Amino acid sequence: MGIFLMAGLYWILEPIPIYATSLLIIFLQVLLLSDQGFINFDPAVYEVENYKTFYGTLANPIIILFLGGFSLATAAVKFGLDRRLTRVLLKPFGTDPKAVCLGMMLSTALLFAFMSNTATAAMMMTMVVPVIMAMKPGDPFQKGIALSVPVAANIGGIATPIGSPPNAIAITALREQGIHITFSSWMILAVPLVIIMLLIAWRILLLLFPPDGKSIQIDFSEQFTWSRQAILASCIFGITILLWVTEKLHGVSSNVVAFFPITFLPALGILRKADIRRYSWEVLWLVAGGISMGISLKNKGLAEWLIGLIAWNSFGSIGIVLTFVVVAYGIANLVSNTVTATLLIPLAMGLGVSGIMGSNFPLASAIVLIGIVVSFSMMLPISTPPNAIATSTGMVKTKDMAKTGILIGLIAIVLCCLSYFLYWPLILN
Repeated sequence: MGIFLMAGLYWILEPIPIYATSLLIIFLQVLLLSDQGFINFDPAVYEVENYKTFYGTLANPIIILFLGGFSLATAAVKFGLDRRLTRVLLKPFGTDPKAVCLGMMLSTALLFAFMSNTATAAMMMTMVVPVIMAMKPGDPFQKGIALSVPVAANIGGIATPIGSPPNAIAITALREQGIHITFSSWMILAVPLVIIMLLIAWRILLLLFPPDGKSIQIDFSEQFTWSRQAILASCIFGITILLWVTEKLHGVSSNVVAFFPITFLPALGILRKADIRRYSWEVLWLVAGGISMGISLKNKGLAEWLIGLIAWNSFGSIGIVLTFVVVAYGIANLVSNTVTATLLIPLAMGLGVSGIMGSNFPLASAIVLIGIVVSFSMMLPISTPPNAIATSTGMVKTKDMAKTGILIGLIAIVLCCLSYFLYWPLILN
């Protein structure tokens, strides 16, 4: 309980970096709760965990999945595959400001569905700058274009298991209960919602920041470099994505497929030591700490004890789910959506398996709902890394981000709840 409270306070208040808090969790669990700790528990009262259980979270299959995504993202940035992909995707939208904004959002969402990292967000913001510079000074649509990247990044990250850490946290929690959601199954669940929300967010940006001009001139002259390494990187990128989305056909787990780029990008000399050192290792540590915390919450009965403190029967199953949705959305706006998912999903999981919600409770849909809702929390610069990067450019003000994020978030909650009741049960049950 002490480790759990410490983790919650440290993740919210951030007296140390949030990834350092995750490492501290694992360290304290090994030191205090494992068979290698210095406390001798009575086996009749408390069964200690093998210390390898906690260390093993650093090599959890979900961690490997993220590492595969980082490998692909690093290769894409190194050889400009992401920039070329963006230009290819943006060119059909012409020079109309509204169409350019839609193209920017679709490109960003597609990249973030498979390459969610801080470097990708920074790269997309560099793509935004020349578009904004091509617009008339004082045009309110400059803000709309600048906001289109973090908004689309947050929404696009929902599309795949590797797009956002909360997705992986939800999938991991369900897997521990014997509920396996494949890479393609998650996309079937999330992509329709992502498409609808991208179109809604686009219309909201046009409504809040209407364009003054009728055209934007953008340079599409950059050509593809046919170097051996660039071609190999493109092939590995394409093969990996193909294997991920066809998991149901060939039966190879997406976690296993992720080791393909991890192995062959360095083996073929596409990624060097310097490239590997630029991976977002702190994100992997953050997720590992959350998984480790979840192990203690589940195995030691802490989640059940916390749940027992509240008279959940008075809420009803629908009331409980809606309460989790509201709490998750509110907290995720103030702290990282990853931290929010790490704290709430184990509690919701414990509640679901306790039987309080009834035998027909759609546990999988509820966990997916919480995992997705937190990604729609984008009111403040601290809510997500793309928001923070967009604010750091000076082109986006907090008040503009807040009013955009509130409108998108409220509509998203309604659509997520409709999916929970009407669509997701058709896939998960």
